[in-house]
Amino acid sequence: MYKSRITGCGHFLPERIVKNSDLLEFMETSDEWIQERTGIEERRWIDPASGETTSTMGAKAAERAIAHAGLTKEDIDFIIFATLSPDMYFPGGGVRVQDILGMSTIGALDVRNQCSGFVYALSVADQFIKTGMYKNILVIGSENHSGGLEKSTRGRGVTVIFGDGAGAVVLSRSDDETRGLLSTHLHSEGAHAAQLSLLSPSTGRWVDEIMKDNDPDDISYYPYMNGQFVFKHAVVRFSEVINEALAVNNLTSSDIDLLIPHQANLRIAQFIQKKFGLTDDQVYNNIMRYGNTTAASIPIALSEAVDEGRVKQGDLVVMAAFGSGFTWASALFKW
Repeated sequence: MYKSRITGCGHFLPERIVKNSDLLEFMETSDEWIQERTGIEERRWIDPASGETTSTMGAKAAERAIAHAGLTKEDIDFIIFATLSPDMYFPGGGVRVQDILGMSTIGALDVRNQCSGFVYALSVADQFIKTGMYKNILVIGSENHSGGLEKSTRGRGVTVIFGDGAGAVVLSRSDDETRGLLSTHLHSEGAHAAQLSLLSPSTGRWVDEIMKDNDPDDISYYPYMNGQFVFKHAVVRFSEVINEALAVNNLTSSDIDLLIPHQANLRIAQFIQKKFGLTDDQVYNNIMRYGNTTAASIPIALSEAVDEGRVKQGDLVVMAAFGSGFTWASALFKW
């Protein structure tokens, strides 16, 4: 059975920087309030005039990952695209990337696991690689949150958190038993689905029903998050799924060279860092600059970490995520 190894990384971020102070134009908040609760100082939002979308950002990140891997688009056998914010209700972003990049008629699969989407996508790609079905798989996480946020005081609890961007990796077949993806671990708990969700439009409550009701207090078409509830569950599940990965591979927290957590909230990352006894150099955080980019957060952070020389051959790299569903997941790499 083959091993899977990340051979290329890339990311793309919109040029428009939205600082906490900029949010004062349409909501009552403050830089101090946002930083105290989330650690976020600024985020990137798509300029509506740019024509940028979830798929175009994903394609740009993908191009950079392919080039970084020393490959061409003809070398890619399959696409897995993770997002909660596709360009349209259907079809998904994977086929859009295939078209934008002018690739051959390879398969494209979309993963809708929100904040855990990229790690879930890695796990799916790993199975295809290990069994020998594919050699090089493009795994993308991309999000356009700004197009669907309630930009008002009523919506600030969610709106201040989220940003736009994309990250991608090429997962490739490897015969080197000493390096690569060691294991992935996936979990869910649907009992809490409503605590972090977007309820409509949906097949249960479609656009015509929303328009007919004409209810100014209806906010079902904006994201909802029970922040404290999510935080409490996140810190528990993050710890569990990291420990699970370490235990399966007979490792301990002292073996970790770099932890790349999903960038949900800096306070969560700091809690996990302290619990595992890691130094600042052993945890990569960029939520201060980009906010929560959901499925894109881990691949953006990984790409930046690689660019900065924070990941070296032989390093043990842990990726972990928690989010809507609830779903949570981890992936453990020997770089």
